[in-house]
Amino acid sequence: MAHTHTPPAASSEQQPDVAGLDVGSLRMLRAIADAGTITGAARLLGYSQPAVSQHVRRLERRLGTSLLDRSGRTFRLTEAGEVLARHGSTVAAALRAADAEVSSLAGLRSGRVRLVAFPSASAAIVPGALADLRGRHPGLTITLDEAEPPEALAALRAGSADVALAFSYGGPDEDLAGLVARHLIDDATMVALPADHPAAAQESLDLAELADESWIAGCPRCRRHLLSTAARAGFDPEIAYATDDYVAVLNLVAAGLGVALLPELVRPTAQRQPGVVLRPATGTSARRVHAVTTPDLLRVPAVAATIDAVAASAQRRVDTATVNFGSRTT
Repeated sequence: MAHTHTPPAASSEQQPDVAGLDVGSLRMLRAIADAGTITGAARLLGYSQPAVSQHVRRLERRLGTSLLDRSGRTFRLTEAGEVLARHGSTVAAALRAADAEVSSLAGLRSGRVRLVAFPSASAAIVPGALADLRGRHPGLTITLDEAEPPEALAALRAGSADVALAFSYGGPDEDLAGLVARHLIDDATMVALPADHPAAAQESLDLAELADESWIAGCPRCRRHLLSTAARAGFDPEIAYATDDYVAVLNLVAAGLGVALLPELVRPTAQRQPGVVLRPATGTSARRVHAVTTPDLLRVPAVAATIDAVAASAQRRVDTATVNFGSRTT
């Protein structure tokens, strides 16, 4: 007498091994429900009919219940099989949606990049980069926050930023350890003087000439640069005022309340500020400006595109300054 193999039914002692479920199994049950036959399902999936049959039997053994009622010459899905087929539809839809979303991100048709920049970069470099990105990749969303380098890099490490614009004054920057930094520009240091200052008529000057002046200090990193630069020039600057806002620094200088060291990136703003001139000074060093991200984020197309746009905008800014100003100062 021929015997028909029937998978064992689940019992209180044999619980279904739902951990044995996988995406392929759910899609297979969905294909069986759609095609109405094992052969049709195999054709839909690109498998052989025996392979589909064997896979279903292995799945039944793992789950401890029948998925197909094979009585007679036809079959139908059992209640458990219907449940898995229904979830197979959900999984298939989710996979299609995920594939479409990832393809959109990879193709730069969508995506979000959180950019953090220090103030003078957000004024001089970022606008051009954002305009480029909007023109080339209108589906991207770029958000912008302002922060000085220590805070910006901390946000990057904490996962609350994707790209940070930062700067450092010479030497290795320990803040960049473990990150990926793309050098953008070397931003020269200038001295901001009241327009009626005796040294304002000079094309350039020695910082030591300003040893007796009152000084206006900027951000903490900029202040350290002022102190170290002044020390090399042989004096200890008298800091009368301090502010992180470089526009406020320019206004204080214009009011005749002191002199300041400022990066060349602020030159366009300084030109619009009556009563202020910028002059190069010997003994000062340029700051290195970087676009920084993590090694993993660099492989995200939207992040890479953002860094490319920032780099291109920074280079245009350098080229424009060279054409407009040459060796002249204001």
